[in-house]
Amino acid sequence: MKTSELRALSPTDRTSKLKETRDALMNARGVAAMGGAPRNPGEIRKLRTTIARILTIDNEEARRQA
Repeated sequence: MKTSELRALSPTDRTSKLKETRDALMNARGVAAMGGAPRNPGEIRKLRTTIARILTIDNEEARRQA
């Protein structure tokens, strides 16, 4: 997901998106650990990047509030 799309989301929507992305990452890692091939080779990296973006935006907004 693009950063601009994440910034447009409300904080509660971002939190739910973070949970969904973490669940998808856990599932993708589980498939890889069992020896299965992921549907998309770059999927795990994309999920990790999206999680980092969401956390960064949350931290930026928290700093603005303080």
